[in-house]
Amino acid sequence: MLPVERRNLIIGKLKMEKMVYVAPLAKEFDVSEETIRRDLERLDREGIATKSYGGATIRESKALDLPFNVRRSHHVTEKQIIGALVANMVEEGDHLFLDASSTAVYVASAIKNLDLPELTVVTNSIENLMELSGRPEWTILSTGGRLADRYLALFGPTACEGIRSFHADKAFISCKGVSPELGVMEGSEEVMQTKRAMIAGATEVWLTVDSSKFGQAAFSKVCSLDKITGIISDRYPPEHFAEQCQAMGVQIVWPGAGKELSA
Repeated sequence: MLPVERRNLIIGKLKMEKMVYVAPLAKEFDVSEETIRRDLERLDREGIATKSYGGATIRESKALDLPFNVRRSHHVTEKQIIGALVANMVEEGDHLFLDASSTAVYVASAIKNLDLPELTVVTNSIENLMELSGRPEWTILSTGGRLADRYLALFGPTACEGIRSFHADKAFISCKGVSPELGVMEGSEEVMQTKRAMIAGATEVWLTVDSSKFGQAAFSKVCSLDKITGIISDRYPPEHFAEQCQAMGVQIVWPGAGKELSA
């Protein structure tokens, strides 16, 4: 296991248990206690944890995101449903933006099996690049940018400039929360900036979110809801939410026999 993977798992434990201890972590990951202490010291420097004698406690923050490999294991069935719905919408010759989200990896997994001789995907996600690497006939493009370990993705000015170098027929992006009142919300500014760039450069913008994101708030606003083409989810949203989507002309795609709500 790579050190970054181990630290991400420790962050996941901190998020759930609020406190971790050196000895049990050393035994669980089959490393020395000194290695775990160095991991906790790094998390302390990054502002994620407060190191204490024998362990560490989490620094509570609504803006703190779970590591990618932890988020990927949440709502798996729902994300697989969303991936299948997206795959039905992708057409030969499409140019796609695919963001760096755990949902996007399930989208990449679903579309990689499509019988399409030509497809172009631009992404800032390392996981998406790996997932799509088995289709050499397709054009798979990285945005470039600064690697953020916990997201397994590329961010910063270089990533945004890379996105702005292209135009996509369809952008598929996820978020931390969405509501008609607050719009599309993300957990950090750097994640928000790459998604804004994708939205600005796409003809159609589809929000791929499992139903747990409906009505949730987060730190950074990506855009208002009327800036997207539609929402792809595992369930139909609450009636109030759906009515406001209809008023804004925002489509809803869900597994209900291909039903869509549109203006």
